[in-house]
Amino acid sequence: MLTINNLSFYFGGRAIFEDASLQIKPKDKIGLIGLNGKGKSTLLRLIVGEYQPDAGSITKAGGCTIGFLNQDLLSYQTDDSILLVAMQAFERELELQQQIDEVLHEMETDYKDELVDTLGRLQEEFDHLGGYTIQSKAEEILEGLGFKTWELEKPLREFSGGWRMRVMLAKLLLQKPAILLLDEPTNHLDLPSIQWVEKYISSYENAVVVVSHDREFLDNVCSSIVEVANNKLTQYSGNYSFYVEEKAMRSEIQKGAYENQQAQIRQTERFIERFKAKASKSRQVQSRVKALNKLELIDDVIDESAKVHFKFKFGTQPGRNVMELDNISKAYGEKVILENTTATIERGDKIVLIGANGKGKSTLLRIISGDEKMKGERKLGHNVKFSFYAQHQLESLHMEEPILEELKYADSTKSETELRSVLGCFLFGGEDVFKKIKVLSGGEKSRVALAKILISEANFLLLDEPTNHLDMQSVNILVQALDQYEGTYVIVSHDRHFISQVSNKVWYIEDSEIKQFPGGYDEFLIWLEETGRTLDMGSSPKKEDKPSKPAAETRPVEKSPASGVNVKKLEKEIEELEQNISELEKKKADIEAELAEEKVFNNPEALKKSNAAYARIKEEIQTANQVWEEKMMCLEEM
Repeated sequence: MLTINNLSFYFGGRAIFEDASLQIKPKDKIGLIGLNGKGKSTLLRLIVGEYQPDAGSITKAGGCTIGFLNQDLLSYQTDDSILLVAMQAFERELELQQQIDEVLHEMETDYKDELVDTLGRLQEEFDHLGGYTIQSKAEEILEGLGFKTWELEKPLREFSGGWRMRVMLAKLLLQKPAILLLDEPTNHLDLPSIQWVEKYISSYENAVVVVSHDREFLDNVCSSIVEVANNKLTQYSGNYSFYVEEKAMRSEIQKGAYENQQAQIRQTERFIERFKAKASKSRQVQSRVKALNKLELIDDVIDESAKVHFKFKFGTQPGRNVMELDNISKAYGEKVILENTTATIERGDKIVLIGANGKGKSTLLRIISGDEKMKGERKLGHNVKFSFYAQHQLESLHMEEPILEELKYADSTKSETELRSVLGCFLFGGEDVFKKIKVLSGGEKSRVALAKILISEANFLLLDEPTNHLDMQSVNILVQALDQYEGTYVIVSHDRHFISQVSNKVWYIEDSEIKQFPGGYDEFLIWLEETGRTLDMGSSPKKEDKPSKPAAETRPVEKSPASGVNVKKLEKEIEELEQNISELEKKKADIEAELAEEKVFNNPEALKKSNAAYARIKEEIQTANQVWEEKMMCLEEM
């Protein structure tokens, strides 16, 4: 259907592809993978003709139509409703509908036989093309992608970029091109929508080529994987899990062949060096020189599985309760996000916050960070230092600074060697550390921002969609870093493989409450399956104004009680100590304010009295902190 033959393409003097070949057959489901910047999106643009090859050819069969979903479509805006935009996929049907309307209008005043014949012909073609069902088809796909029925008449302009991308995806799916090219389609989708797209593409009757860093999506959708690496296209017949196993096997074979060839080369070179001066061996020497020159060299295997060896640490341990949310309520107009809900984040929690878009996940993160106004009480625990990562915060990076200097804003105490070590973990090696932020791609900026957060010595992290724009190697690095991280975090993500690797607790918002599951994401899925639960996670709504609630009420999972009377007693003592330290800190602040008053520092007697009180309170705080640390160590041992 489409053949890429000996393709070469250069960008700014740099080779992206050299003698690369690939064949796309009908019904192929191809996953296109590779590190960021290796040419995945470039290949899609070459296929659609936006770029022209420098050598080689791309040929397609007659009548082969191509649909291309790319990030440029985010900028498209119109006052047309999203239903009308999606229905633009039915170009011929809409044209026939307009002609039928014009004929019917003309027949109101002039009922001629030729008009009746024209109307019959138009209606027959319209019916043959399924014109009477185009609206219901568009509604079905839009609702599958997460839109509510009552939203379908809203103008496209009123939706954010991610939701506009869904409309463009719906339009492409309705067009049913012979080859569907999708560039990161899951970046702007929530979990229910990703699952819907998986099912749709799996049953799609034509070929699909998808660029994605979502491992589970590739496993569920693809029948083959094409790796973009070393300026070549290498195909593996199977899904992503098969690719991982097959590549390891191929790499092992290639490594063995490379080492054998290198040993042969060394042996030949020693023979040439030893006998090149002997006339009796000149013919044999020349023969070996020629053989060496003609030898087709086998490439060594490049290990792309980066390992994180840097230990991320922080100076102060937080109290047992990192954050308490008490009777929190939040609404935007009539839309209620949270209502009188309560939750506690404890030290060591690795929480993933999951659910459909619009459920309030990012709002809850902002409430936890203190950036969002709400009703209720938010209590930050003792000694808690938090850091918040969100996509919009990439804009706060200093665009004119080199990467190395940018990291110094997060921790100026670390040496250049230490910072280079961190950057090496995040795939910035050698001279790359001197690149300015402004020349980096979105994925590279994300890696810099994540590196800054992880060296900031914060003991509590809030991460909103940290894997967006990261390639698989970068996601793997983030997983390793979070695995080594000894603090507490709350993560919002729709990458199922990622959240299964980094979670020990699951939160979700249902019926305007925070619900908790005391286990990782994989255990959560098993629990859902075993209990037959159907949670209100934003699945495709019925054709009503609003989706109905599930029959069974979801009850927060009870936290398991602490074991042993001594543990409970110690926990209570620690909590009392934290309250006492908090009160002492307030008194210390009052004395500091008193010392700054003119009536005190101009009165020697009053100044002496305040200084003595200040020294006493500092000593009390130091003693209380020492006792708190001893009890914390004792609790951890117990």
